[in-house]
Amino acid sequence: MRIVVLSRNPHLYSTRRIVEAGKKRGHEVLVVDHTKCDLVIEKKNPQILYKGKPLEGIDAVIPRIGASVTFYGAAVVRQFEMMKVFSATESQALVRSRDKLRSLQILSRSGLGLPKTAFTNYSKNVKNVLKIVGGAPCVIKLLEGTQGVGVVLAENQNAAESVLEAFNGLKARVIIQEFVKEAGGADIRAFVVDGVVVGAMKRQAKEGEFRSNLHRGGSAQIIELTDEEENAALKAAKVLGLGIAGVDMLQSKKGPLIMEVNSSPGLEGIEGATGKDIANAIIRYIERHV
Repeated sequence: MRIVVLSRNPHLYSTRRIVEAGKKRGHEVLVVDHTKCDLVIEKKNPQILYKGKPLEGIDAVIPRIGASVTFYGAAVVRQFEMMKVFSATESQALVRSRDKLRSLQILSRSGLGLPKTAFTNYSKNVKNVLKIVGGAPCVIKLLEGTQGVGVVLAENQNAAESVLEAFNGLKARVIIQEFVKEAGGADIRAFVVDGVVVGAMKRQAKEGEFRSNLHRGGSAQIIELTDEEENAALKAAKVLGLGIAGVDMLQSKKGPLIMEVNSSPGLEGIEGATGKDIANAIIRYIERHV
């Protein structure tokens, strides 16, 4: 097969591993920068030009779309779909998962556990908004934030009100969530491929930090999920329509609480923590569907 990996940087760990795994299984794998693609929209003849030449004879595409270029990246994936090319992550699922508010609403409707969350239209009554999620401490998140950027733990009522007022003043869209103390600064990342959890790790925040992201100095170790955690991860990926997903959960007294579902989860942390060949699982997923 000819497989295209949509990535802006061929040297990133995840991109390199997918290319290696594809070649190892006898496929031709091309890395294409989606921001440099030109889309030609014509009756019954959709095309994608890359560096001035049409991309032809492609069997499958693996989107590795950064959050900052979701709009254009999704348009490129949609164009591949119009050309009858299989996408490991569908364009609609990509857009859906990148909208934090929309994805939380879909997960909630499906009966999945979530931290109690509030969202308002820049309400000036910040005391009432905070009361909805149980007051301070609470977590305030920018809707567009990724990798822990734009996530604030407000430890007391005054701090929470000040942060919320500041974001509102800047017209920055945020959600407010209850702080799950018993999680102890740790979360679980379950990596789902084609309806199967192919790896899971527990990420622990470094001392003095509540965000467990590995980019922020957190550590990770392999974990065996409970049946409830595994079912929650699989259901979350399914209801958002994602064939590949990184499902982030908190362990709480109420059971697993889903924080976020990532449509372009990184491979470095999960492969390092579990020792599993996740890239190979992604290539096999494509082989089963093309």
